[in-house]
Amino acid sequence: MSVKVAVVGATGKLGRLVAGIVTEHPEFELVAALGSSSELSEMLAADVVVDVTVPGVSQKVVEYALTNGRNVLVGTSGWSAERITGLKRLLGDEPSNGVVVIPNFSLGSVLATSFATMAARFYDSIEIVEAHAARKVDSPSGTAVRTAELMAAARATRGPVAAPHTDQRARGQQVASIPVHSLRLAGVVAKQDVIFGGTGEVLTLTHETISPSSYTQGILVALRAASTARGVTVGLESLIDLGLPGEPAPTAAPGAAPSEPAAAPENVSGQAATATSVTP
Repeated sequence: MSVKVAVVGATGKLGRLVAGIVTEHPEFELVAALGSSSELSEMLAADVVVDVTVPGVSQKVVEYALTNGRNVLVGTSGWSAERITGLKRLLGDEPSNGVVVIPNFSLGSVLATSFATMAARFYDSIEIVEAHAARKVDSPSGTAVRTAELMAAARATRGPVAAPHTDQRARGQQVASIPVHSLRLAGVVAKQDVIFGGTGEVLTLTHETISPSSYTQGILVALRAASTARGVTVGLESLIDLGLPGEPAPTAAPGAAPSEPAAAPENVSGQAATATSVTP
C-alpha cells in the first residue's frame, strides 16, 4: 500500500519538485498540495507531511502535524539545534510518530559537510562562505548553520575557533563561534565553501549545486525514512552509510526504507538564522 503524502508549500520551487517526485513514484500517493491559502487541516488526509514552506510559518506547520499524529519531513530553512530540541520535547520520551529534518537534500552537500566535520578537529581557523540565488532572503543558509553546528560539536574539546575582529559587520555572522558569510547573487543555485586555515596551508572544501535536480535522490531517501520515523532525525547523513570510521551504519541504504532512523546529535550549539526562504 502506498504512503499518503501531503506537501505544504507545494506552490514553491522545492514544493513543486517534491510533489512531482511523489507523483512519479507509485510507493507514494499525493493526497494534498497546500498553498498559503490552504487550511492546515487539509494535511490530515496524509500519513507523511512534507513541510517546504518558509521559516516564519514552518514551526506552526510542523507542530500541527506532529500533534495530530502525522509523521513529518522538514525541508525548510531555519531549523537550528535549539528549535530541534523543542521538537524533541514535543514528541516526548516514547514518541509514536516522528520528524525528519533535512537542511540540504543534495548528497554532495551532505558529503562536503561530513568532510568538514572531520577536518574541524584539526584546525582552529575556520570560516564558511555560502552563496545562493538573489531571491533567497534569509542568511545564513540552513546548510551553513548545520555545517557550523556539526563542526563545533566535533571540536568541542578544542573550544571556539579563532575568529578575530568579529565585532565588525563585514566579518560575517557567527554560528557556534564560526564566521559565516552569505552571498546572494543572480545566476547562483547554491554553493558553500568551508575554509580551514593552518600553519603554512589552507584547505577549502567546496560544494556547488548546478540544478535543483540534485535534490531528487535525497528527497526520496528522506521520504522513505519519514514514513517510519519515530522521534527526531536530523540530516541526510543520518539516513545513509557514509562509511566513516566508528560510525554506526544506518538501518537501510539509500533507496530502502530504514526501520528506525538515527537520532539527532545531542548538545549541538547553534544560532537560528532570520529566515524566510524555502531553498536549502
